[in-house]
Amino acid sequence: MAEVKHLVVVKFKEGVVVQDIITGMEKLASDIDAVKSFEWGQDVESPEMLRQGFTHAFLFTFSNKDDYAAYVSHPSHDEFAATFKSVIENFVLLDFPTVLVKSSK
Repeated sequence: MAEVKHLVVVKFKEGVVVQDIITGMEKLASDIDAVKSFEWGQDVESPEMLRQGFTHAFLFTFSNKDDYAAYVSHPSHDEFAATFKSVIENFVLLDFPTVLVKSSK
């Protein structure tokens, strides 16, 4: 069974302390055993016209669809999602099974 990725790309509202949100996401990922890995990054290269105000990407990895479902239904996820939704102006969310083309060495 393929890993499942949960990708969230966001544009935060003006004045949001982004580091507080990142700290919350890191805690969420650490507290829920179903999360295989969590990584995030901030755009530093794309011209503004291309990124359309989106500045951060968050990527959760799960071993399978059942682990992803456990994450989504976890009470800590529900609690954090309410906080997260209140600080974002816009977002793109994709959940997808992966297709490995080239593995790392």
